[in-house]
Amino acid sequence: MLPVTPSGGRDPLADLLPPELIPLFDDRFVGSCTLFEEYVHRLALQVVHGLGIDSAARQPGTPAEIAARAGLDPDRAPVTVGWLLATLALGGHASRDADGRYSIPAALPDLDPREVADAQKRLDPSSLASYRMADLAAEMYPPVLRGAVSGEEALFAPDRIGAWFEYFSSDNPIYAISNRVGAFAAGSALRGDGGPVLELGGGLGSGTTALLEHLTETGRLSAVRSYQFTEVAPSFLRRGQRRLAGRFPGVPVSFGRLDMDRPFGEAGIEAGAFGLVYGVNTLHVARDLEFTLAEVRRALAPGGALVLSECVRPFPGRPVYIEFLFNLLEAFRAPRLVEPWRPNGGFLTPEQWTAALEACGFRDVTVYPDIARIREVRPACIVAAITATSA
Repeated sequence: MLPVTPSGGRDPLADLLPPELIPLFDDRFVGSCTLFEEYVHRLALQVVHGLGIDSAARQPGTPAEIAARAGLDPDRAPVTVGWLLATLALGGHASRDADGRYSIPAALPDLDPREVADAQKRLDPSSLASYRMADLAAEMYPPVLRGAVSGEEALFAPDRIGAWFEYFSSDNPIYAISNRVGAFAAGSALRGDGGPVLELGGGLGSGTTALLEHLTETGRLSAVRSYQFTEVAPSFLRRGQRRLAGRFPGVPVSFGRLDMDRPFGEAGIEAGAFGLVYGVNTLHVARDLEFTLAEVRRALAPGGALVLSECVRPFPGRPVYIEFLFNLLEAFRAPRLVEPWRPNGGFLTPEQWTAALEACGFRDVTVYPDIARIREVRPACIVAAITATSA
């Protein structure tokens, strides 16, 4: 049975969201997220069966043991197999014992993802860019997990870049929510006297556009004394520059390549130069988050703000459906781990983000909206902006 968005009566989520965010989380958006989560679950079932993971999990085993039984690559597969098994366990199709060993004791159901895609078309076809990206990822799971190709090579091949452009677009509501939430948070964090802004991982410029449009609407665009747009991938940087060049004539915007896993000084970023450092769905892929946060602190002026708009993990260890798109990428699944605040690759919980920022010298950490309250009512609400101040 397909999930149905509740209708009628007051949505309890509305009592937990800041008033300005309530219009963003309407029935269409919440329904699209619910459907996409189901779509990913059905793709995960297909991937698990197609790779023989279900047969390999007839006897309990760790993700690494099950991956080995299925003949999968010992370096690339275990983390991703663990995510797939956790996703199936969340849906009641696998079990996990106290020692972290998974098993799939029965045949998996044959659930057609196209049924969900058809429901999405009826609800809101503009969200189908996420579905196309999920289909592309599902197609690449076998060659990547069998060791034939890296996830980066598979997902960022020239003939697949277009799908990423569609996914990372403000025309895709499932992604665009991060831009909108981040814009509200960054607009509030930018001090009254303004200052220079540095954006990390600006991608195609949709997050930049959302922020500068929000500041225009609120009459605060002049608070941005300069805007430095950075991105590590040349193809994304070129596309972002074409999108933004001349669009906001009142703001001096510059463009440059920055690898957040390297010292920011190599990209010409001066210490103490910025009043705001901003990133949308960026810092969770830092190879060494502790190092990158130290570089961010170095770039901020005293009292400057860091605003990260991120997908967040509602509960420790709970798989997030959006991760299906990114689990094949080494940068996503295999960063440097730091206990207790960086225990896994992928997304972090609100508490882990707070602990990470405080451990790295930031203060006044806030999560907007308050996912720690919302998750009890809507565990699938996974978008938040994390704001912190440089000491």
